[in-house]
Amino acid sequence: MIIPAPLGPYLRTAAGLRPGQVGARLRLRGQRAVLRLRPQIGARLLRGDPPASFWPIGFLPFDGRCPPARPTFDELADGRLTLLDHSRDLRRRRPAVSTLAASSAVRRAAIVHADPTVESAHQGWDWQQTDAPLLWRYHLHYWDWAWALATEGERGRTMFARLYLDWHRSVPMGDPVAWSPYVVSLRAWTLCGLWPRLTRATPAEDAVLADLGVCRSFLRAHLETDVGGNHLLKNYKALIGLAVADGDGHGRDRWVDALRREIGRQILSDGGHYERSPAYHCQVLADVDDVVGLLTGAAAPVPPELPDATTRMRAWLAAVLGPDGTVPALNDGFGVRAEEVRFLLPASAVPAPAPAPAPAPADGLLLADTGLAVLTAGPWHLLADVGLPCPANLPAHAHADTLAFLLWHDGQPLLVDTGTSTYEAGPRRTAERGTAAHSTVTIDDADSTEVWGAFRAGRRAHPTLVTMSHLGETATLAAGHDGFRHLPGRPTHWRTWRLDPTGLSLEDRISGDGRHRVEVLFHFASGVHVASGGPESTVGSDAVEVTTPRGHRLLLRVAGSGTWRIRTTDRATGWGQIAPAYCAGYVLDSRLPVRVRSELTLCPSHRGSTSAGGPA
Repeated sequence: MIIPAPLGPYLRTAAGLRPGQVGARLRLRGQRAVLRLRPQIGARLLRGDPPASFWPIGFLPFDGRCPPARPTFDELADGRLTLLDHSRDLRRRRPAVSTLAASSAVRRAAIVHADPTVESAHQGWDWQQTDAPLLWRYHLHYWDWAWALATEGERGRTMFARLYLDWHRSVPMGDPVAWSPYVVSLRAWTLCGLWPRLTRATPAEDAVLADLGVCRSFLRAHLETDVGGNHLLKNYKALIGLAVADGDGHGRDRWVDALRREIGRQILSDGGHYERSPAYHCQVLADVDDVVGLLTGAAAPVPPELPDATTRMRAWLAAVLGPDGTVPALNDGFGVRAEEVRFLLPASAVPAPAPAPAPAPADGLLLADTGLAVLTAGPWHLLADVGLPCPANLPAHAHADTLAFLLWHDGQPLLVDTGTSTYEAGPRRTAERGTAAHSTVTIDDADSTEVWGAFRAGRRAHPTLVTMSHLGETATLAAGHDGFRHLPGRPTHWRTWRLDPTGLSLEDRISGDGRHRVEVLFHFASGVHVASGGPESTVGSDAVEVTTPRGHRLLLRVAGSGTWRIRTTDRATGWGQIAPAYCAGYVLDSRLPVRVRSELTLCPSHRGSTSAGGPA
């Protein structure tokens, strides 16, 4: 029986969930509805004892050592806040000032000139920011941006107290953004870390302690067992921090044990985090590192499973880093700054972009559990995705990118993932998660994994690894997947990569029956120029010329009966930020089975190519 949309995607997504997840989702939604509609009831039920402030003064968490791009003191004093590289004016809008009030305004202006923090405190901030994107609002209520005030001495403490008391008065219990469990977890951890630096002995002390008590009660009742993944780890991390701050050894041990068990489930044997996103892997590594540091600073027992996990996670991260030191943009996640990578990998320097001195023997590494493979040969470095798109019960950050790959030449990115610029449901989110946004094969414009909504995936590709080897100067990888099995003729995609010092050879085989539209996609990095072989070109119509920012000229050639389609598509360069770049697609309409062979190699300078147009 064929299930009509939109019911079909829902049922196919729910099929991978555990029964307990569904029950937890219903429970949490009911609890949050009560808090939203009857905040006074929630305030009474969740009132907790303020912690006793036993947070170890010598411990500085990751956000304190490597804070997010921080606002300046003057910016905060002016009522502006920059998060995710987007700045907003948070001052509450006043009604127009009457003539009779003008003299009062003049007097206040004189005071503000002497101390600009007075204006922000007098006016107050609009903490709702209802017209801002949801992720920006989440970050507002994390409060990790307040680390910018920790180095400002007494004026920073004064500013923090004024802002926090304004937040405390303005944001009610049950606010759907500020009091979502994930946001509460990050805020509670941040407030614990800021306690000895910004809060103690200030007017905000009692309010912060009272709120931390409420956070503790709230998180106990709102563990995100419906989602699991990095969200649940954040819940446990916050509860450990709150127990340490309160000197509660029993509670600390309880939540440390819960974290230990969850780490055992989420960190795979190859050291990768099971959500299979390098960016979220970095977050989880920082979280576990923080817990180990906190327990050590508090002279509390550290289960050996935690430092063992961080050791394996560091090895995994070092393995998947690009030769330019960047964290690859596979699946969801926003860019990880080089400074953050240096903190996460303190024993290894982030490689600087540099040409390979000479062709080196080929090498390969398979991270079998997370499904990533690294091939290197001469100046080439390749990272292929040959694994599951996501855990069976957590599709939130999956992309339909099975058998996609990233490629570097001479230490510089050449073929890239489109990346992630938004978590807001809509056409851009759908496009960035879709198969066509990745350097792999599409059949009849379908996705290999049925990504839908903002964080859902229904039907999923099941990959099969055939072989991986490296001998002499050549590294080889072969894999397949059945993500197009729902199409007529049940196509299956098989791909073989061969990498040697001269370049990359790629073979795509599509088995199955019937006539289909097949497109082999190559997404180039921003700054790489692509030109088609026109009538006057010496490379022929079966090839395109590629020029890197360093001036290296390469030839991308395909043997087959199809045609090239060169266009510009978007690359995510940050949250809400995109840039144009070239995409070359080789398209053919053919009966299955069909085989497409392509190669990307260095070439001598060619003349007479016809530009395909594109990025300025």
